[in-house]
Amino acid sequence: MSVVIASIDIRSSIQDVWDYVMDPLHIREWVTILERVDYADPPPVRPRYRMDQTLRLRGVPFKVRWTLKYMQAPTYARWEGTGPAGSTAVIEDRLSTRDGNTRFDYHNEFRTPLGPLGAAASKVIVGGIPEKEANASLRRLKEILEKRHPDGPSDRPIG
Repeated sequence: MSVVIASIDIRSSIQDVWDYVMDPLHIREWVTILERVDYADPPPVRPRYRMDQTLRLRGVPFKVRWTLKYMQAPTYARWEGTGPAGSTAVIEDRLSTRDGNTRFDYHNEFRTPLGPLGAAASKVIVGGIPEKEANASLRRLKEILEKRHPDGPSDRPIG
């Protein structure tokens, strides 16, 4: 099993971050390894919502079928995915308020097929790329949302 953890503070309201992150129409704008969304259930996003994606790492495309297993808007979403050759992944997105900003904590666990042998091969082939890409995606998300709301969270008190 491999684990990727990334976090960032975004100068935007928790609701604005949640709405943007959970909208499949926006995902291509900020997730750096996403090549395309191949299928998404009709809105609204809710538990059992399904989305099929083509992702790309080291130039190699692969497909993942995601199911939203649990959500507590606007603070938590748990996606479970199945990929090539029986690989699996779990992504947990947690949003919280921190110093007037939104803290986005991303946690991804993925398992390759073939147990320890598959995990060792994955480390050699993929290396630290997933963590690098997770951080790049969060930086891109921050940039997009802070440009949309340059004065910070829309729910911040004035004065």
